[in-house]
Amino acid sequence: MEEEAKKETAPAEPKAAPVAPAQSPKPAAPSPKAGAKEKVKPVAKPKGGFLCAILVRGLVGVRHDIRDALTSLRLLRKHVCVVLEDTPINRGQLVKAKDYITFGTITAETKKELESKRGVKDKKFFRLHPPRGGFERKGIKKHFTEGGVLGNRGDKMNDLVLRML
Repeated sequence: MEEEAKKETAPAEPKAAPVAPAQSPKPAAPSPKAGAKEKVKPVAKPKGGFLCAILVRGLVGVRHDIRDALTSLRLLRKHVCVVLEDTPINRGQLVKAKDYITFGTITAETKKELESKRGVKDKKFFRLHPPRGGFERKGIKKHFTEGGVLGNRGDKMNDLVLRML
């Protein structure tokens, strides 16, 4: 009877939680550095030719993502012209900022004229005058296709740059 009394007075031992059966660990995926070569994105190749972009409107109230695109294009003041290589990356940034700039392709003669009148050959941005005769009829708030200034103007960019020299 003493044994029965001891069992009743002895604290009960906590029951252990059921243990899940041991699973074999899954093999870890190999890291990219462990023998596998990382995929490198190809650099955008220029299509040949040059793009020219001019900031037409001011930067007050511009969304941050558009301002970042303009900053990376070095367009920080009105009537500043930037000559860029014609790559998909540059075109994407120009399209993003199309509501504040005008852009298009320029010829080699126009580029030489810019460099001779406005800067050094290594310099890729130029301060220009407002255009002689003014901007197009509908002003700086409409796109070029609607009779304004903004957006892609294609080959007609040469005429505007020469009027602004």
